[in-house]
Amino acid sequence: MGEQNLNISFSEKIINYLGYITPYTDTIMVILLIVCGIYYSFLTGFVQFRMLKSVFSILTERNGEGSKEHISPFQALMISTASRVGIGNIAGISYALTTGGAGALFWMWIMAFFGGASAFAESTLAQIYKSKDETGGFKGGPAYYIRKALGSHFFGSFFAFILIITYAYGFNGLQSQTMTSAFKVYYDMFNPNSTTGFASSYWPIVIGIVLTIFGSWMFFSHHTKIGKISSLIVPFMAMAYILLAIIAVLMNFDKIPSVIHMVLLSAFDFKAIFGGFAGSVLVIGIKRGLFSNEAGMGSAPNAAAAALTSHPVKQGIIQSFSVLIDVVVCTSSGFLVLFSMAYLNFHGSNVGDGMPLVQEAMREYYGGFGIHFVTIAIVLFAITSLIGNYYYAQTNVKYLTNSKFVMNLFRVSAVAMIFVGSQMNLKLAWSLADLTMAFMATTNIISLLLLGAIVNKTLKDFNTQQKAKKDPHFSASKLNIKNAECWS
Repeated sequence: MGEQNLNISFSEKIINYLGYITPYTDTIMVILLIVCGIYYSFLTGFVQFRMLKSVFSILTERNGEGSKEHISPFQALMISTASRVGIGNIAGISYALTTGGAGALFWMWIMAFFGGASAFAESTLAQIYKSKDETGGFKGGPAYYIRKALGSHFFGSFFAFILIITYAYGFNGLQSQTMTSAFKVYYDMFNPNSTTGFASSYWPIVIGIVLTIFGSWMFFSHHTKIGKISSLIVPFMAMAYILLAIIAVLMNFDKIPSVIHMVLLSAFDFKAIFGGFAGSVLVIGIKRGLFSNEAGMGSAPNAAAAALTSHPVKQGIIQSFSVLIDVVVCTSSGFLVLFSMAYLNFHGSNVGDGMPLVQEAMREYYGGFGIHFVTIAIVLFAITSLIGNYYYAQTNVKYLTNSKFVMNLFRVSAVAMIFVGSQMNLKLAWSLADLTMAFMATTNIISLLLLGAIVNKTLKDFNTQQKAKKDPHFSASKLNIKNAECWS
């Protein structure tokens, strides 16, 4: 008993210690992300909006050089969207609205507005500095352009290591745990008089086993299957969720002016903002927006680099579009909550991870169907996030080593984390993931700010060819860009 108390005390000490340092690391990360988004927005002439008209032609273009080892631009978009659009877009948004206020949604929009430019820059760089992998496909990401463009092998390896810890263990454990907890409503429904709680029942074990089997199949298969699975699930998942949100808004059409007024009033409540800045609607909204769309974090470029395309800017445009998809899903979640009576009942109360509020709002709109749909949505969001997160981590394992033994060991540990995550309370893992993500994002953003000239040069080359009515093709030697061996 004493040993157990000692262990609990030790865990709490770690959580308390992390709680002391993460506000500082988060503040540095948030400031850098804001600076980076604004910098690239003006440097590129707001490319995230200016080039939107090119998105659909890029997504549907065919490259005759492709093989089964390559993924298409559309599949790369779906992998990155699978990671961006996760459980955080459902439960995380509702949690932000209850803790920060309705105005958190406004600040999410602002960060997405500028964040698209950061997403463009990091994915363009990932394409420029990608490498061939052992199967004939491509691999790349921040670790590669930090080493090749900035000449720092140490920081490239540091970034790769931190990303693996954050995505394969921290985030995938959290996705597994949150998805498992979504079934609590069914456990309570079928066992109304049970003295055994959901966490102590056999349900989490069964759910964890099913998830682990799925993870084993995906993680040990060829990486192009990840793109194919994501390209099937993600569009259906996002469109269905957005459609139900639109219907919910139309059902409450008369509330639109009051909801918009509530969002703006909360967003610009400067007395509350400056009275408690760290927990204010502005900071909560910005952080949630950044954590949701991941623009500038350094994750999506790992998928962007794998796509077969004729010019790096094409993937930059596609990945900035992914941020727009994410913000539409976030807005759908926000409106589902804000247009419901459930929001008024839950506001200011402890809603845990935000799941109860979303489930109650969906029950209010659609009855029993709403509960079933949101559970299915949560499962699909979690599965696609598991896939996208693993893909990012796998790419960075390949950066650190070509050893098949190490890769298989990593896969086994990543699958094990899915089961472990489904069984445990991951408060400590959240804290560790926040810390590692801050280090990861800060490393990436600093490199982005140092490589603005290369991004701008590459974009100008693309625009020049477009104006000449050509299908843009990239030549690194023509632009005097070194260490871009896939474009020589």
